[in-house]
Amino acid sequence: MKCIIIDDEPLAREGILLNASEVHFLEVIGEFNNALEANNFLSANEVDLMFLDIEMPGVNGLEFLRSIKKRPLVILTTAYPQYALESYELDAVDYLVKPIRLDRFIKAVNKAKELHDLLQLAGQSSSVEIAHDYIYIKSDRKYIKVFFKDIAFIKGMKDYVVLYSGKEKIITAMNIKTIHEQLPSSIFARVSKSHIVNIQFIQSIDQDSIQLRADIPEEIPLGDTYREDFINRYVRTNLVQRK
Repeated sequence: MKCIIIDDEPLAREGILLNASEVHFLEVIGEFNNALEANNFLSANEVDLMFLDIEMPGVNGLEFLRSIKKRPLVILTTAYPQYALESYELDAVDYLVKPIRLDRFIKAVNKAKELHDLLQLAGQSSSVEIAHDYIYIKSDRKYIKVFFKDIAFIKGMKDYVVLYSGKEKIITAMNIKTIHEQLPSSIFARVSKSHIVNIQFIQSIDQDSIQLRADIPEEIPLGDTYREDFINRYVRTNLVQRK
């Protein structure tokens, strides 16, 4: 995977470069200390992944990310953990808090590699067929049958959605709004700009995130726009209250 590093701190760039040298599938093809130089490079070169710092002078990382129409996969890096929810709303693959440990770095880039490979396999045409308790997804030139009960969550990414079903991940060319409108609302809830969850998999909910069953380690962001409707529709109606 061809990647670039964008960070105004030389030591931070060097740290990411050293970590990347430990991963055989990463090739660093550019380093930049500001978003404008990186933008010029992106317009003229194919980039699969960028490591993007948030707090930078001039245009910060989040502003830069919002401005890119055709963006590569993104791993955000920052010393400030409070940006985590916003990063997921912007479809970042992962969010690394400095100083970045090698094991955490490897986990993030493995996730990026997995998504990159799925995107390479995904067909450009999309199709969804809904039945009583299952869905057919067209992916990689074939139709895959997936039961609702097996779908833990769905993540939107650029012009694709990824269905997480057990250990299997299925990707198809479709936006998250389209697939959400075709799924039964009694089972699936839209909880952020980029996430739909199967409510049967929910284990706990806090102000900003949803934790699924213990065998599904991914934390799902609960977006501001969706929080009130989700709580009213799926939580309060089933809340045990003291009489």
